[in-house]
Amino acid sequence: MRSRYSAYVLVREDYLLRTWHESTRPQSLDFDNAEAITWLGLKIVHAEAGGTNDQQGMVEFVARYKIGGRAHRMTETSRFIRENGQWFYLDGALPPMLT
Repeated sequence: MRSRYSAYVLVREDYLLRTWHESTRPQSLDFDNAEAITWLGLKIVHAEAGGTNDQQGMVEFVARYKIGGRAHRMTETSRFIRENGQWFYLDGALPPMLT
């Protein structure tokens, strides 16, 4: 999870796609506004599994960033799967919207 956050900060589309599971991987990522984003930090809220003997894992995180001087946060619960000893991002779920 931390390496993928760093890849977003560094605009490393190649790394993000390489570590994205082929069953859910997009053809490309949109970094058109990447220069407008200032990343402020990543906080791992909760993790399940993902150890050396696991084949699946889950990470809940909060990523903080600024756009145009305004602070934002992104919260996601990401699922990962291990194949041939390598971890891949499978998908993520955003928290439900409050009404």
